[in-house]
Amino acid sequence: MEIKWYGHACFRVREKSAVVITDPFPPSLGYYRPRMRADIVTISHYHKNHCALKGFQGSPFVIDAPGEYEVKGVFVTGIRTYHDRQQGRVRGYNTVYLFRFDGLTVCHLGDLGHIPNQEQVEELSEVDILLIPVGGAGTLNAAMAAEVISLIEPRVVVPMHYRTEAYANGLDPVEPFLKAMGAKEVPRHNRLTVSSRASLPEETQIVLLTFETK
Repeated sequence: MEIKWYGHACFRVREKSAVVITDPFPPSLGYYRPRMRADIVTISHYHKNHCALKGFQGSPFVIDAPGEYEVKGVFVTGIRTYHDRQQGRVRGYNTVYLFRFDGLTVCHLGDLGHIPNQEQVEELSEVDILLIPVGGAGTLNAAMAAEVISLIEPRVVVPMHYRTEAYANGLDPVEPFLKAMGAKEVPRHNRLTVSSRASLPEETQIVLLTFETK
């Protein structure tokens, strides 16, 4: 499995039979997302920076709501959550997605804005790789993200949705999150490649991914 971050909340999760794209952003955002193949596109919520469906090769299957799906051997579970700490009264709903393939479970939290309740934590109990917002501004801030990680206990954590030189808009940078996690000198990688579940670290490891600009 290969995971590449294009910026904000957009990832490409690719394995031998399928390509999943999460929360695609429009060209105006500041990051660069090339025209590419996609079999599945997931949308956590309908904000313009998370639901740009143009620029894909072919006709991907779009998932934008809670439920259970199977597309090209990939099992996808969407879980209803909120974009704020007031059960959606401020910013509405958010859908968290679980992707199960290659014997691995990847979780994309979208714009989760609250600490999951016990039932939601149980649904996320077998997550291997967690893609988590850490920049605040309506999503999890550094301290909240660290708490969510302690509840889910994934093997690998990839932070997203934070301030960069390409896009800010009130978001915090990634450094407060790294400090909250007690992480020092975390190198950046172009992509995350995982050969099997057995190859994952025993202790939770943070992986920072690079992105491209125009």
